[in-house]
Amino acid sequence: MSLSRRSFLARTAAFAGTVTLHPFAARAQAGQAHLRILSTTDLHCHLYPYDYYADKPNDTVGMSRTASLIEEIRAEAGNSILVDNGDYIQGNPLGDYMAYEKGMDSGETHPVAAAMNTLEFDAGTVGNHEFNYGMEFLDKVTAQTARPITCANFARKLSKDPLDDALHFQPFVMLDREMVDGAGRKRPIRIGLIGFVPPQIMQWDAGHLGDRFETRDIVEAARAWVPEMRAQGAEVVIALSHSGLSLDPASPGMENASYYLADIEGIDAIVMGHAHAVWPSDDYAGEGLDPTSGRIKGVPAVMAGFWGSHMGLIDLLLEHDGKRWQVVDSSSEARPISRLTEDRKIEPLVGDYAPALAAARQGHEETLEYVRAEIGRTDSPLFSYFAQVADDPSVQIVSLAQLWYAGQLLKGSEYETLPLLSAAAPFKAGGRGGPEYYTDVPKGPVAIKNAADLYLYPNTLQIVKVTGAQLKDWLERSAGQFNRIVPGTQDAPLLNPDFRSYNFDVIDGVSYRIDLSQPSKYGVAEGELLDEAASRIIDLAYEGKPLDAEQEFLIATNNYRASGGGNFPGADGSTVILTAPDTNRDVLVRYIIEQGTISPDADRNWSFVPVEGASAVFDTGPKARVYLAAMRERGLDLEEVGHGEDGFARYRIRL
Repeated sequence: MSLSRRSFLARTAAFAGTVTLHPFAARAQAGQAHLRILSTTDLHCHLYPYDYYADKPNDTVGMSRTASLIEEIRAEAGNSILVDNGDYIQGNPLGDYMAYEKGMDSGETHPVAAAMNTLEFDAGTVGNHEFNYGMEFLDKVTAQTARPITCANFARKLSKDPLDDALHFQPFVMLDREMVDGAGRKRPIRIGLIGFVPPQIMQWDAGHLGDRFETRDIVEAARAWVPEMRAQGAEVVIALSHSGLSLDPASPGMENASYYLADIEGIDAIVMGHAHAVWPSDDYAGEGLDPTSGRIKGVPAVMAGFWGSHMGLIDLLLEHDGKRWQVVDSSSEARPISRLTEDRKIEPLVGDYAPALAAARQGHEETLEYVRAEIGRTDSPLFSYFAQVADDPSVQIVSLAQLWYAGQLLKGSEYETLPLLSAAAPFKAGGRGGPEYYTDVPKGPVAIKNAADLYLYPNTLQIVKVTGAQLKDWLERSAGQFNRIVPGTQDAPLLNPDFRSYNFDVIDGVSYRIDLSQPSKYGVAEGELLDEAASRIIDLAYEGKPLDAEQEFLIATNNYRASGGGNFPGADGSTVILTAPDTNRDVLVRYIIEQGTISPDADRNWSFVPVEGASAVFDTGPKARVYLAAMRERGLDLEEVGHGEDGFARYRIRL
């Protein structure tokens, strides 16, 4: 396939001295040329710098900002191409609105396709989230994109020989261009781009893909197709790998396989994604990883964050040996669109690219109406003012959604028969956020933006497998939030201020009590073991029977906790049995839509053991008094006793 685009033409401005040339371009001699590979990845429908959940601007996201970087950087080199690495049609309310509300039968161009077309991408691949809305929707959006889409490991049917697979997309694309060398001479070049998607889409989107499609291992597909690309004259081969960077031992069907793509002879550069991370950076370390040059086992690579937070850039110095071009030097970087200032404020580093905003404006405005509209109802209020002292509706609804979603993912798997539990914590519970930093959604209509109140972070859902003993210790770690209360003590401080509320996991599916008269087994901040014999968790039961320490359980949680965040027993990354493709917040939104009316009233599966003659005090938001009577009806002996510090209200709980 032969393409010609303005992105590959020499920019007059670059040679007129109005911009600083990259060192490769500046030093290129006769027979040498500088090729610049610009990339986006994991845009997830973030076209405007806007947070639809919070319903306010956000300077850390937006393809309109990334696009401005792209336009600037194109001017710094005479030869450049622009590629996208997938996950572009799903990920925020705009994507859901276009798929679930607007549909593709209106004849309108999808806002993502329209905005991306203004940048004239040269090629792209699909990510796992492209399949979330079904193949018909994906094919319609693909037909509206100006760039060719490649994917070498997703097929309608696999064959013994990967080259005979009935692929749904073309495996690779060839760009026939002219390179301008250091002496100003033009020479033809053939650039090959090949795409890959995680094979796990067959599990994550089984409902859409069923038995109609199949996937092949990423590295296996690359081994077959890259030599074919070379045989067809590709002088430079670029892998568009919607796959993250993992140094785990290679295994068939590996989700994050980009590290092992670097072993494939003939691949000259790797554009990565899927992991929502940045490379080159110090976040990754290991054999073959060079964060200074951006090379992986000597192969230049880049991963440009997510939601438009960065633009990926690989610079190649090419040399012509009289027969063909080959790479002789490289560098890579992920350029951010914003930075955090010393006083912890977000500072944008670039403005918006007006054509992209204009192309997506109608979709953006319609999405604003959509997120502000009702998606369901709640038959009781959702509030977190007392989430640290009692089972709480704002935490309960998250657990209900996680259980609903995780149950679907586990159907038909080897883990389907194991007991499924859910861990969730109060995110908005005052603390450093101040006296207004609480969830408060009244009874009645629920809008999509309310999901931001219920789940603040863009975590993804994961499922871990633990023993009953690990489950108990998980709760012991959570119970470290509380100070020890000595019997007979009056108005003792209940909550340790160094314990973050997002580490107070409540586990639904079991029942238990917390004995505050006992010492904590684990440290407050780091979760280190303090007292092996300590035990605050008592009467721990599953289905009304005492918990068996040897029994296996599944816990639906988030990637932060499952990977070791908070240092919880049973959650160090080694116990993960399923990594879901969706964020916990998206799961929550889908659950509310599915249910229509939610019933989030807490099931009161945990409580305190009475401490004789004792009372304790804690601070919460002043608006908590609206729900005080309801909490008393649940049996809690609570009363407001005055003002706390910094605008908080102080409450007493009799134990």
